[in-house]
Amino acid sequence: MRLLALRPEPGLSATLAKARALGLSIDGLALSEIRPLAWDCPDPATIDGVLIGSANAFLHGGAHLARLTGKPVYAVGEATADAARAAGFTVAMVGSGGLQGVLDAIPSPMRLLRIAGEEHVPLTPPAGVTIAEVIAYRSIALLLDPAAPLLASGDALVVLHSAATGRHFAAECDRLGLARESITLAALGPRIAAAAGSGWRAIRTAPRPDEASLLELVSDLCQNALGIAVAPPGKP
Repeated sequence: MRLLALRPEPGLSATLAKARALGLSIDGLALSEIRPLAWDCPDPATIDGVLIGSANAFLHGGAHLARLTGKPVYAVGEATADAARAAGFTVAMVGSGGLQGVLDAIPSPMRLLRIAGEEHVPLTPPAGVTIAEVIAYRSIALLLDPAAPLLASGDALVVLHSAATGRHFAAECDRLGLARESITLAALGPRIAAAAGSGWRAIRTAPRPDEASLLELVSDLCQNALGIAVAPPGKP
């Protein structure tokens, strides 16, 4: 079988490097690209912390981020936390089970600013926690055509990191006439798997919503359930 990761840069290159370090032979295609949007920053004096569900908030957040570096970051996972530190922020909390789990663990009272993308997961703040929300970037869909020969091979395993990518990938497969029943999907979470729809050869979901768990799933599928050949560690 052949592995294909679909996500925008720079995340795509990072995923390919991690997968190859596990000994997986994998191809990649940026099926979308992230573009910044203009946003207004609230008065930093009205904010106690910054809630972030993607490293894209720091990669594409623009000049307003400099006004917020004194505020602690509550990050969805380690990759987002690393991006926060690289942007000059201090990280107060790192989640491992989705952004709602991070939010539920934040002590009150707390006034948070959520810097999000145009498509984002709705959240329910606990008592004593308020959230102001700004939209700082959007995902622009790109064509699947470059990966069509790989997907038409009849034994592809596609790695999905977002619901938007899952929906767009399904639509692109239909546009190109690619048979869903010959493609297996490995998704970062149930919402992403659901967004891709039905009709696939199989859909597997990572047990935890982080990339390490997703790549563990892919590796297990390669070695066991799907019989995909695994290269020696360190080789693409």
